[in-house]
Amino acid sequence: MPELPEVETTCRGIAPLLSGRRVTSVHVRNPHLRWPVPPALARELPGQRVSGVTRRAKFLLVESPVGHLILHLGMSGSLRVVSRDLAPEKHDHLDVVMDDGHCLRLRDPRRFGAALWTTEDPFEHPLLKYLGPEPLEDDFNAEWLHQLSRRRRVAVKSFLMNSKVVAGVGNIYASEALFLAGIHPGRPAGRISVKRYQGLVGAVREVLEGAIAAGGTTLRDFVDSSGNPGYFSQKLRVYGRQHEACEHCGSAVRSRVIGQRATYYCPRCQR
Repeated sequence: MPELPEVETTCRGIAPLLSGRRVTSVHVRNPHLRWPVPPALARELPGQRVSGVTRRAKFLLVESPVGHLILHLGMSGSLRVVSRDLAPEKHDHLDVVMDDGHCLRLRDPRRFGAALWTTEDPFEHPLLKYLGPEPLEDDFNAEWLHQLSRRRRVAVKSFLMNSKVVAGVGNIYASEALFLAGIHPGRPAGRISVKRYQGLVGAVREVLEGAIAAGGTTLRDFVDSSGNPGYFSQKLRVYGRQHEACEHCGSAVRSRVIGQRATYYCPRCQR
């Protein structure tokens, strides 16, 4: 599913094309996404000018003077800016049409994504209010992780993927960051020192920044706002590489399920 780098890549792709444009209409072809698309979106957003597009965790926020469109790509969603005359396909569920003849089009074959509308502070929305710090910002640090993890027996990989601990570190990048930091994904979060958390914070940032620079990771469905796949899949060190040789020590990469998610690690390099 699209994770933080894929959402950030999408944000950077669509923001210059939408910012400053006036919305002329909103077409909802299928309101039955993960949550129903609110009818107020098609009533209240048209006529407004887009003030900007930002990201919070794995959510995209399209800002206008009267409210925010909150978008989530779910398991298989993608957003593209296309000509409004381009005929929609089967899984194109939403068009936000702009005054320059283009539209922001949401495609979501599995319909686990979301298109929501709020006229209140978007950061007080129930989906965003309780999110932890952004992993690329300063308030995500070793002291924060160390303090929250005390007496926690949960596996550190599950701890790192908890959106209340840090916003947006998904399955792929948690596995990759733990490998880079040399931490076994099954180690209890409460048994990791602040020094090792310092290494993990640096690893998370390195992995996420590398993935953003590569346009994200495409394993199945993800394409960016121009329809291009992400190329970070070519740089994955452990994720999806079960039985292959570790690039550091040559041991076979292993896989196990942690927190109901497939997890990849090197049994020798990660302790």
